[in-house]
Amino acid sequence: MASNTIKPAYAYTVVYVRDVAKSVEFYSRAFGYNVRRLDESHRWGELESGQTTIAFTPLHQHETDDLTGKVQSTHSDRERAPLEVCFCYHDVDAAFKRAVENGAVAVSEPEDKEWGQKVGYVRDIDGIVVRIGSHVKWNHTNTRSRK
Repeated sequence: MASNTIKPAYAYTVVYVRDVAKSVEFYSRAFGYNVRRLDESHRWGELESGQTTIAFTPLHQHETDDLTGKVQSTHSDRERAPLEVCFCYHDVDAAFKRAVENGAVAVSEPEDKEWGQKVGYVRDIDGIVVRIGSHVKWNHTNTRSRK
């Protein structure tokens, strides 16, 4: 077992976007998050999202492109990024409606899933898929493990 001195804490999910300021403002309006910070250069933004921070940074910046490689973007609505952002709400229908009214593109209306969750999908202003769902309601018929 790892000691507490090397135990990681999941701190950030960084979303690469075309326009940091627009994305921060969009996520604030569409999904109900408060903006924690948007730096003056508009190259970094953060939302208040609980223990893990949702951060935004430009798609291309030489310090990371040169170091870790370029971000690969999707080229059509039939493709999606290898990332899905998931937000849980008590009222999925109202959250879905607010997201669409504030510029999200509806992909799939909310529906009850066999694993005990109500889920709808939208795309954000950069085409990233956002799952709007309830917390999973666990019962004896769910096949997912709680581990």
